[in-house]
Amino acid sequence: MEHIHGSYDSLLVVFSYIIAVAASYTALDLAGRVSNAKGRSRLGWLSFGAAIMGMGIWSMHFVGMLAYSLPITIRYDIVIVFASVVAAIAAAFIALYVVGRNQLTVSQLLTGGLLLATGISTMHYVGMAAILVDLSYDPPMFALSVAIAIVASIAALWLSFYFRGGKASNAGWKKLGSGIIMGAAIVGMHYTGMFATHFHPNNRTPFSIGIILDQELLGYLIVGGTLFTLGLSLFGIVISKRLNIKDTALEESEKWYKSLYDNNLDGIVSVDLNYQVTGFNEAALHITGLTKERVLGKPISELVSVIAEADRVKTSEMFFHAFEGLRSTHDTTLIKDGEAVMLTVTIVPVIIEGSVAGSYIIFKDITDEKQAEQRIHHLAFHDELTGLPNRRKFNQAIGEWIEARSASRLPFAVMVLDIDRFKMINDSLGHTYGDIFLQELTNRIHSSLEGQDVMLARMGGDEFTILCRNCSEEAEIIELAERIIHSIQIPYRLMDNDFYVSASVGIALFPQHGQNAAELLKNADTAMYEVKKKGKNGYLFFSHELDALLQQKIELEGDLRKAVENGELLLHYQPQIRTSDNEMIGVEALVRWQHKEKGLLPPGTFIPIAEETGIIYEIGTWVLREACSQMRKWHLAGGPLIPVAVNLSSQQFHQPDLAGYVKNILDEVGLEPHFLELEITESMMMDATLSADIMKRLNEYGVRISLDDFGTGYSSLSYLKMFPIQKLKIDRSFIRDITNSGNDQAIVATIIAMAQNMNMEVIAEGIETKAQLDILTDKDCRKIQGYYFSKPLSAADVEQSFFKPQRSNAELSLSDS
Repeated sequence: MEHIHGSYDSLLVVFSYIIAVAASYTALDLAGRVSNAKGRSRLGWLSFGAAIMGMGIWSMHFVGMLAYSLPITIRYDIVIVFASVVAAIAAAFIALYVVGRNQLTVSQLLTGGLLLATGISTMHYVGMAAILVDLSYDPPMFALSVAIAIVASIAALWLSFYFRGGKASNAGWKKLGSGIIMGAAIVGMHYTGMFATHFHPNNRTPFSIGIILDQELLGYLIVGGTLFTLGLSLFGIVISKRLNIKDTALEESEKWYKSLYDNNLDGIVSVDLNYQVTGFNEAALHITGLTKERVLGKPISELVSVIAEADRVKTSEMFFHAFEGLRSTHDTTLIKDGEAVMLTVTIVPVIIEGSVAGSYIIFKDITDEKQAEQRIHHLAFHDELTGLPNRRKFNQAIGEWIEARSASRLPFAVMVLDIDRFKMINDSLGHTYGDIFLQELTNRIHSSLEGQDVMLARMGGDEFTILCRNCSEEAEIIELAERIIHSIQIPYRLMDNDFYVSASVGIALFPQHGQNAAELLKNADTAMYEVKKKGKNGYLFFSHELDALLQQKIELEGDLRKAVENGELLLHYQPQIRTSDNEMIGVEALVRWQHKEKGLLPPGTFIPIAEETGIIYEIGTWVLREACSQMRKWHLAGGPLIPVAVNLSSQQFHQPDLAGYVKNILDEVGLEPHFLELEITESMMMDATLSADIMKRLNEYGVRISLDDFGTGYSSLSYLKMFPIQKLKIDRSFIRDITNSGNDQAIVATIIAMAQNMNMEVIAEGIETKAQLDILTDKDCRKIQGYYFSKPLSAADVEQSFFKPQRSNAELSLSDS
């Protein structure tokens, strides 16, 4: 059959390709809009995108048809033209629907590609059928055009799905490149289809009235209109993008807020202006123990109902303040499963455009923090070991009680209690058993205070205080003190041994003994120390006489610190006599203080002060050096060559390298070591290992050791066995009543016999009468010391009364010989 040959307008062909590229790029961009949209918005984007993309593809087809000029007048059937437009839009709808899915499987890609290719092919060949000219098709080329449509459709769908999110690197340029490829494929399909078409001169009858179109003019109009349409669509997309950026930012901000809201560890509840709960997070349910059904949409009173009854009014007031635009924070307590949960609550108004739109109730569980705070507060005012109030709490309680009694001036008592011999338990058994002892002691004191309005506190170590709030009668206070002392005296079982302690109690009364806590405690403390001085294990009320003694003690302490420096100390020497011939065999150096105002003071007046204040080391060093120096002078003056006995203080005995300390003094004054006799007491030897090492070194150096006050301490026999002791001194307490007490005589005889059997020297001190001397002589005591022979004398008096006559006798004996 004869067919008509035509020619192409190159410019329109180029325009058709541009339209195809623009349509492809638009399709790629619309795919992203469709995938991000939901609900009605998604359907709207699908419809809008399908119309834009379908019109673009159809326009490319129509322009491509117009670009082909035939030598005959061409008319178009408007109904069929419209049908081709519908086919193009339907194909675009299918394409956007497929690529707008969240996932795109291979089967979905192939199915969608076939449907899109079918729609494009249908659009093309229906559009060709709109030409009122007889047409025929070359089968191979027809099949090729359909194949190109299928391949182009599958490629277009895949590229659209891949680039729809715009998240790939350089996505804009990749979309443009893909649009150029897709445009080329669509144009290739169209012009392959055109090449497969044969036009025949016979005209067909239209379904409707045919419209005669000036192809060239209409072509340019279509190009202009299409480009304008695509331009508007691209402009709409740009505007949409900008709006979408804002929407995305808002959506992202909302997601951040929602994440903060949902994942916040603090409970958050949203309340509207009708006082209804509109939202909450999981933490709110967890903290309150409420359920979603019980809270959501319910009045805020449902939440208030779990607040502790005492806090409900305050919490409600704070809540209503938020609706006045005020922010508030307060602590409250709610009841959850019968347990109290402490919260800190912040109520924040929600203000939109200047008006309150609701409020947020933000609350945090601070139970652990509050409990930790309470524990810290408790520890700040209580002793950790015993749980008793500490010094801070006790002082605070006294201050409050003084304030309460300031108007009435009704008396109350303060007791200071110190445990006698606690140090022995702590040192011998260790701090663990020392702590066990203190806990048991606390329980005993508590038991003895039952039924009394008192406050027991531990001030530290083994010192306790008692505030007797309503004890106004002295008899009542005495009864309480005696009950405490008695309970403490009962032996304590520790490490399978019984340990005995006692208590010294000092008592001060308000207001006569102090107007404030410091005065009352100081005066009770003074009374307690006076009890210790008088033998311990008792109680004593403070008195102004005690205060005077304390003031005197303070004054003496100040003067004593300057006594050595000012040369106010001096030594007296008491002779030690051999009973067989009444010859002096040694002297004991005894310190005196020539006070500038009080005269000559005996050691009992100031030595205890020196021991309490630590001045004893300085005094002891002076005494040792002075005694050795004086004995060296006597030796150089002609003798006799006798030793001098010096008492060592506990601080001197326990100083590092005592032997070196003594050696330095002896070397300094030039006295030979065996002329020095150091007197120590049993209390210095509690640490047997350390004491044995000290005395061993002294003994190796040649210094003699004398055990003073023998028989009055503890474990005396074990000391004699363990330590290198050369002499025992029988304490004056056994000598005082020796003439009347058979027991004292037996003890003295035993000590003498034991010392002789152990090859030790023995000397009795405190001999004041001939009767005492006769008994000792009868018991074979060969050395004595006491007022019966001589009181302690100054060095000059010893020289005059003893040494000069002894030297004269020695000189006469030499001349007679």
